[in-house]
Amino acid sequence: MRVAHSAKPSRSLLTALAGVCSAVLLAFLAVPCLSLLLNVRSGEIWQALREDYVRQALVLTLRTSILAALLCAILGTPVAYVLARGSFPGKRVVDALVQLPLVLPPVVSGVALLMAFGRRGLLGAHLSAWGIEIPFTAAAVVMAQVFMAAPFFVVAVRNGLAAVPPTLEEASRTLGASELRTFARVTLPLTWPAFASGLVLCWGRAIGEFGATITFAGNMPGTTRTMTLAVLTAMQGDLNGALVLSVLLLVFSSALFLAAAVILQPLRLAAHA
Repeated sequence: MRVAHSAKPSRSLLTALAGVCSAVLLAFLAVPCLSLLLNVRSGEIWQALREDYVRQALVLTLRTSILAALLCAILGTPVAYVLARGSFPGKRVVDALVQLPLVLPPVVSGVALLMAFGRRGLLGAHLSAWGIEIPFTAAAVVMAQVFMAAPFFVVAVRNGLAAVPPTLEEASRTLGASELRTFARVTLPLTWPAFASGLVLCWGRAIGEFGATITFAGNMPGTTRTMTLAVLTAMQGDLNGALVLSVLLLVFSSALFLAAAVILQPLRLAAHA
């Protein structure tokens, strides 16, 4: 009886501590976003959308980030599958390499891309001989976004694949299904929530990419100036313009994650049914 009596106050204290920490963190996250919204009027947002440079930056951001997310899905799904199911020498090295951009400063990532694909870079010198120039182009924007966003997709899908019982895949193959058919008909439906979550996280990271982009692709209007770079440019002489652009990004990103939450919830329920 004494043990039960002492455990109850302990649980109450833990609950109270968790509530306080949650409130502090949520306030810390919400107050800056709210401050942005309170400093911009809706009319200013519509006015900004009529500006050519804003529309150019917004369209470029959407085009490059969507393409980057698709490339991450196409290239990252096999990598995630190998990491989740495979067993081979150097697996930990591959896993660490995939996650390296998560801890690498974005500017350093941009410099690394420049040293690899720049005119005098490791691969760029050979590409230049064929007349292919990548830095400071829209292709460089996409490459910077893929470099920084791919780990979010691979890690999410790898964890989803690892949670699927291998016995289900073995049963499918026992019934005569090929590896590809088993993946499409058994594995993918069970990991679809993780796949979709990884895609949303990857897309969101690509939209917000800044450091690697400005280092590797530059900040040229209509060519490489994404919305985040447009905010930086506006900050140098037009604080109100920077606020408006920041609110546009905030609203767009929030809408993206809210839509993803609405779409993903039925998928999670279906996967666990």
